[in-house]
Amino acid sequence: MAVPEKPILYSYFRSSCSWRVRIALALKGIDYDISPVSLIKDGGQQFTKEFQTLNPMSQVPTLKIDGITLSQSLAIIEYLEETRPTPTRLLPQDPKKRASVRMISDLIASGIQPLQNLSILKKVGQETQLTWAQEVINSGFGALERVLQSTAGKYCVGNEISMADICLVPQVTNAERFKVDLSLYPTISRINKTLLTIEAFQVSHPSRQPDTPPELRA
Repeated sequence: MAVPEKPILYSYFRSSCSWRVRIALALKGIDYDISPVSLIKDGGQQFTKEFQTLNPMSQVPTLKIDGITLSQSLAIIEYLEETRPTPTRLLPQDPKKRASVRMISDLIASGIQPLQNLSILKKVGQETQLTWAQEVINSGFGALERVLQSTAGKYCVGNEISMADICLVPQVTNAERFKVDLSLYPTISRINKTLLTIEAFQVSHPSRQPDTPPELRA
C-alpha cells in the first residue's frame, strides 16, 4: 500500500491567512512540510510561473494534501474539518453556533483582513498606509466587538475553539503591528490573550516559522 504523501503548505511567515491554516493543522495534529513563499523577495515569489500553476491568484496559503491542491484559507480549514473532524472540531455541530462561527470568520477574512493586506497597502501609498490600516481595522473591530459580546464564552463562540478563533488571533496581531488601540476592544483582547496560551497558536506563530527573519524570531 502506498504511503500517503506528507501535506505541503506554501506559506509566508507574516501572512495572517497562512497563519490561520498553520493553526488549523496544529489543532488537527497534522504533520506537514512548509514551502516558504516570500511575498516581498524577488518582487514577490507568489508571482513566479511555478507558483501560479499551484495558485492562479498568486496568494498564500496553498495546501497540497490528499492528492489535491487547495487555496483560500477558510476553504482549506473547512476541508480539514470535513476530512479530519478529530481531535479538535473547528465547526460546532449545532447549526446556530456553526453559522455564528462562519459569520465571524467571514467578518474577519472578508471584511477586515483584505482591506489592510500587502497588495492594498501598496496601492494606498507609503505615507498613508498606517492611517488606512488603523481605520479599516478599527471599523471592523468595532463591529466584531459587538458581535462577540453576544456569541462569546471563553472563546469567540461559546467555550470551544473554532474556526472563528483561528481567524481572530492573526488579525489581532495585525492590529498590534499597525498600532491599533486594543483597549477599545476588551472582548477581542480577552479571547486573544486566552488563545495565545494554547500550544497550537504558539507553534504556528509568525515568530517561529522557518522563513522568519532572525531579527523577528521568538
